[in-house]
Amino acid sequence: MEMYREIFEFAASVGALEGYVFKKDHLAANELDDWIHNLVKQYEEFPDEIKAHFQGSLDRTMGRAVHSLSAILGSEHEHVLSLKLLIAGDIPATSHDFNREKEEKSKKYGP
Repeated sequence: MEMYREIFEFAASVGALEGYVFKKDHLAANELDDWIHNLVKQYEEFPDEIKAHFQGSLDRTMGRAVHSLSAILGSEHEHVLSLKLLIAGDIPATSHDFNREKEEKSKKYGP
């Protein structure tokens, strides 16, 4: 059961980061130092078979956060590069791209 808690806490932190950086015009990179370091460390500690269960969702959420951070800090900033390492597949086209989530949830839960 500990693994479920760790996955939840990781996912909550990734989602919070995405929301925090979304549509920001400015932020000091050092505000994110611990947050991003902790996310990378948490991700690296998950076994590959566990990551496989959430990787697609992580790619989309982290991809949107990467788009937002790239616009603020630049695509070569160490935070952007660190977060890109957590993405294994395709990412959304923009930080505003929520279409796949909407479609999946609509199919699963109805209109």
